Amino acid sequence: MIAVGRIKAVYIKRITKRLLNEHSGEFTADCNKNKDVLKKYTKIVSPKIRNAIAGYAARLVKQSIENKERKVVSSEDLSKFY
Repeated sequence: MIAVGRIKAVYIKRITKRLLNEHSGEFTADCNKNKDVLKKYTKIVSPKIRNAIAGYAARLVKQSIENKERKVVSSEDLSKFY
């Protein structure tokens, strides 16, 4: 079995960010609570997609709580590798 990283499809990211912008106060860092919020505002039939959106929303909420910022890689850093 191949281990899958944290790469999400673009549509999952887009839907999640849109829902977080519209209903930011209702999403939490708990994935199971986010599933209930998704049932309230969407009609997602596929449990796999619903779980992916709920998990990504939880991750984004955790990041916003911790104020994590992405590491910016300058072009000088990349030039020594390519």
